[in-house]
Amino acid sequence: MTVADYLPDAAAVSAFLDQARPGLRSGPLQFDLIAGGKSNLTYAVTDGTNQWVLRRPPLGHVLATAHDMSREFRVIAALGSTEVPVPAALVFCSDESVIGSPWYLMSRAAGIAYTSAARLKPLGAPFAAAAAKNVVESLVHLHAVDIDAVGLRDFGHPDGYLDRQLTRWRKQLDASRSRDIDGIDDLHARLTSEVPVSQAPTILHGDYRLGNVLLNDAAEVTAILDWEMSTIGDPLADLGLLVMYTTVDTLVDGGAQVTDSGFLSTNDLVSIYAQESGRDVWQLPWYVAFSYYKLAVIIEGIYYRHNQGKTVGEGFDSIGSYVAPLVAAGTYALRGI
Repeated sequence: MTVADYLPDAAAVSAFLDQARPGLRSGPLQFDLIAGGKSNLTYAVTDGTNQWVLRRPPLGHVLATAHDMSREFRVIAALGSTEVPVPAALVFCSDESVIGSPWYLMSRAAGIAYTSAARLKPLGAPFAAAAAKNVVESLVHLHAVDIDAVGLRDFGHPDGYLDRQLTRWRKQLDASRSRDIDGIDDLHARLTSEVPVSQAPTILHGDYRLGNVLLNDAAEVTAILDWEMSTIGDPLADLGLLVMYTTVDTLVDGGAQVTDSGFLSTNDLVSIYAQESGRDVWQLPWYVAFSYYKLAVIIEGIYYRHNQGKTVGEGFDSIGSYVAPLVAAGTYALRGI
């Protein structure tokens, strides 16, 4: 099968939009798969004049509680009235008969997602440093949003958040097990025995990193993308992920670290966050270690789907080899950043 076999049905989407949002489109719809994502499928949509983005779950083996399109749509709709940069939420479709799954349509924000150090480095160290500062400050803005004011008080259950996360990701791993992974169960056990006391709850992105934001030519964040893991919980979970992702390029494929481009160091990132948020970050190593564990489980799930022939796009052939280095890095991170 080719990518074209997985494109949404243009006629079905058009008919739904004409009923749900009359006048939104001005011509026939065309779809192109946006490469780079390894989970939910993201499509560029145009009617020849306007541009949007459509999001839907992955094909096959969709784990329970994962890939909930209604949650993604709800959170970006709620944040649209805040200073957190998000695309405009346009329409949500729960009717699976339209394209085979729930989906939603949002505006297409301007900017570029710099998904690796190699893409960021040619722009120079000043751009990379400014980008890093703006990425951290956008996270501070997100964690400062009044949950009640945007109607997201019931979006998550912050009490026991970290314990539930450990349980959830263990279940996700068990649902995707097809081989032995050295050290992953030991890492989970250590994380479980050392769970920190959570800080005051905030809105969490759940997968916050450079590759999930768009930057303009001034290194400003124009949009935060990929909200599929968002919830209410401990804000250091997002910071731990951001710190973890500064080393992932090196761990998974021997590439350059994002900091090699001039992106701020881990210590600088953490210092900016601590100063501007006013939060205590001394327990951050646990959150970084958990982030490695979480990413290892996510990639193992993608590896599992790939072996079933249920992934779309390129870059999946070697993805299973990334898991062991992530587990080892998570174990090391528990000793301190």
